[in-house]
Amino acid sequence: MIQSYDLYMPVHLVFEKGRVAELPKLIKGYGKKVLLTYGGGSTLDCSKAIALGAKYDGDPWDLVIHRDRVKGHLPVFDVLTLAATGSDYDGGGVITNDATNEKRAVGVCFPVASILDPEYTFTVPASQTAAGSADIISHTFEQYFVSEGSMLSDGFCESMLRTVMKYAPVAIKDPTNFEARGELLAASSFGCCRLLAVGREAGAWPCHGIEHELSAWYDITHGVGLAIITPAWMRYCLKNNPAVVAPKFAQYGVNVLGLNPADGVETNAKKSIEKTAEFFRSIGITQTLKDFGIDETHFDEMADHAMTTWFAGRPPYTFAPLGREGILEILKASL
Repeated sequence: MIQSYDLYMPVHLVFEKGRVAELPKLIKGYGKKVLLTYGGGSTLDCSKAIALGAKYDGDPWDLVIHRDRVKGHLPVFDVLTLAATGSDYDGGGVITNDATNEKRAVGVCFPVASILDPEYTFTVPASQTAAGSADIISHTFEQYFVSEGSMLSDGFCESMLRTVMKYAPVAIKDPTNFEARGELLAASSFGCCRLLAVGREAGAWPCHGIEHELSAWYDITHGVGLAIITPAWMRYCLKNNPAVVAPKFAQYGVNVLGLNPADGVETNAKKSIEKTAEFFRSIGITQTLKDFGIDETHFDEMADHAMTTWFAGRPPYTFAPLGREGILEILKASL
């Protein structure tokens, strides 16, 4: 039984010079301590950052920048209310620092236990259901669209994509559909646990690297940002490395989207991109970056920051060479 607790209900889940950054100090005043999180992936990621900070005497943001300074973490439990990030079944997390316009990954902190009850997601609005589904799809794409193939992993990824593309529209139309909500929750959990990458290279997760720059600077939901830039990224890859990219996009088109293999690799590769964009529109993500007040003002800063943080030291950029100019091209194509 919990005998003493502090309820924290933040309005904004950002690691700023406010309550989130101060919570680790507050928590140290308790005796036996655990963190119980009720909410979606961003809430859980915030708890992971707090749990790490509670075991560290310095500025908790240090642990985001310098993972070698991690000294452990408090036990974290969660009750998940949104299918999206997969943070309930992996050790990582993402936190935003408003003061520096940075969105960065936090160190290893696996939840002790996660409770996933589809009924707890029944009240998630259509817009967040769509954004969460787009996030799951992107997690899968980042591990599926890589230069090294694996029949088993490809099968995992294709099943994930078929599942989300089938059940996201159902959950949006019928929010209390237990089957649809359950399938999306399960897909969410498997998206980042490394199962989809068995037998293949890790990949650079390029769309996430680019989108984190967007949502660090602007108030745009992560999944929506991913849905907007993904088709532009796909077109960029097909243009710059067609020999590798076209066969995989065509495979995705046939095995997931139901395209006719008789139409050929080149045709199906192009169709798969347009069908992906069409799917995102069908679940209500119809915006471009301009709709969020985003223009080219900070694109140079975003590209520079992505290259020196997200892409620094990562595996070869998945599918197609992606340097600073490539990032800028994708961002501009998403306006």
